[in-house]
Amino acid sequence: MSKNGLNVSTKEVKTVSVSEFAQKLGLRIISEGRGYIELNSISVSRPGLQLAGYFEHFSNKRVQIIGNAEYDFLRCLPTKARKKALDELFKRELPCMVVARNLEITDDLAESANQYDCPLLLSESVTSVLIHDLMVYLNVLFAPTDMVHGVLLDIAGVGVLITGNAGIGKSETALDLITRGHRLVADDTVLLKNTGEKIMGTSPEKIQYFMEVRGIGIINVKNMFGSGSVRPEKSVDIIVELVPWAEINDYDRLGNEKILVDILGMKKQKVIIPVSPGRNIPIIIETAARKFRLEEFGYNAIDELVNATFGKKD
Repeated sequence: MSKNGLNVSTKEVKTVSVSEFAQKLGLRIISEGRGYIELNSISVSRPGLQLAGYFEHFSNKRVQIIGNAEYDFLRCLPTKARKKALDELFKRELPCMVVARNLEITDDLAESANQYDCPLLLSESVTSVLIHDLMVYLNVLFAPTDMVHGVLLDIAGVGVLITGNAGIGKSETALDLITRGHRLVADDTVLLKNTGEKIMGTSPEKIQYFMEVRGIGIINVKNMFGSGSVRPEKSVDIIVELVPWAEINDYDRLGNEKILVDILGMKKQKVIIPVSPGRNIPIIIETAARKFRLEEFGYNAIDELVNATFGKKD
């Protein structure tokens, strides 16, 4: 459980289908093997030493890559020795094998992969680029994740996560913001991921771009307002919590009190907005997003007001 009361996933093994893995990395499927790939490491391996017969310190849980060096080594081996080397490697239940540089898939390589039900894929990329792409993909796949009940929008380039108790008006507020030209990322359930540099938010695939509006029902925002009204993911820059006015005894009138909350190990600014009849909450949230962006560029309205009133201090 994280500090903000959200459940954090701690699973160490990720299972993806071969087709999804290939689609994400732009690979061609030569053989689907078992049909899925089990991943539990962000590292990848080039099995040159293993093809030569050395299996000490070998991790069979890593994605295996064959580049020019490994490919040329196999070609130099006699047929029987090449078959033995491949069998010794593939029998260790590898997650998958990826061949770089669009190298020709030889019959013995395909046969060994099929014999041991190992997915075999082909990449057009040079080996170094393939390794980089794989490590980026694996780092994102294994990034710490979280889930929160709320709405995530892109408001003037700022990722705004709107939270609050059920019935406070999160979806209705989001709908108003969408009609004002801003974009929906997720409604009701927001999946968060720490990529190391940002907290990225997205929607569960099955409910992506759907929104529940009380009194109307379920709508598809993309179909109703067009593709420009949605985006698949966005960084979370600020959190806006909607709270009934009666529950707040004191509120920040100047906006100089910064509230920071922890999400997946990163500090994010939270703005508490009192809700009462007659307040235009969508415009207030839009203003909060624009204020955040200006402050990122170093502008602070309070400083300008103080300087204009009392003069600049030396």
